[in-house]
Amino acid sequence: MKAYVFPGQGAQFPGMGKDLYETSAEAKALFDKADEILGFSISKTMFEGSADDLKQTQVTQPAIFLHSVVLATVNKVTPDMVAGHSLGEFSALVANGCLHFEDALRLVHKRALAMQAACESQPGTMAAVLGLEDAKVEEVCDQIEGVVVAANYNCPGQLVISGELSAVEKACEAMKAAGAKRAMILPVGGAFHSPLMAPAEEELKKAILNTNFQTPKCPVYQNYTAKAEIDVEQIRKNLIAQLTAPVRWTQSVEQMVADGATDFIECGPGKVLQGLVKKIHREAEVSAVS
Repeated sequence: MKAYVFPGQGAQFPGMGKDLYETSAEAKALFDKADEILGFSISKTMFEGSADDLKQTQVTQPAIFLHSVVLATVNKVTPDMVAGHSLGEFSALVANGCLHFEDALRLVHKRALAMQAACESQPGTMAAVLGLEDAKVEEVCDQIEGVVVAANYNCPGQLVISGELSAVEKACEAMKAAGAKRAMILPVGGAFHSPLMAPAEEELKKAILNTNFQTPKCPVYQNYTAKAEIDVEQIRKNLIAQLTAPVRWTQSVEQMVADGATDFIECGPGKVLQGLVKKIHREAEVSAVS
């Protein structure tokens, strides 16, 4: 069974999507439509912008979403199941027919702006912890004063924590003392997938409840539950909860394998998810939509 997986923030690169724009009329139409919907030229920033231009949350999120959906559309992907890492969940929901491209792009843009505002009102950060069991990372977070939580279960031995700057810094020291190979602050703009994103969740909830969702053609394995979902109302709820809850990527991939996934195809910029899938399940076949 084919599982299509869609990357999240951090996968962007200068020049992303330019080749698609220049070689496919279908791709060009989607890029032009995106520029019109967003009210600024996201395509120009993607094709000509610097790494710093692409790093701003309000640009990064629609850029990665757009690149992923264009690839899926041009390649006529027919998934048996889908999943997306954080932001990638929106791309996955377009690929399985649950959301229309235009509606999903509007949601992604609102999500990005709401997250940016939350970052500015409640500054925070994230850190990667390598070489510790998930349970140990959770235990250390629980012992730190202030807000710090497990945010991304990326693969065994690689977990990202998120929260208030001082709490994350203290947690990094405690992780090293507990035996972590590394615990390093990441160059991100805020504490994603933590309680500090609560103001953005309220904003996104309104937008999601006002958006039309269709019954998907195949299940989506959502970050919030790491389970196959096809019920539209449940998909909505999980998409809202995702902002302040952890990305259960390890658990999602394990569940997809248990449900029959053999081929994992990454659809979007970069190769991060292929690497994570291989670390979670060595026997999995991994490839990318080119």
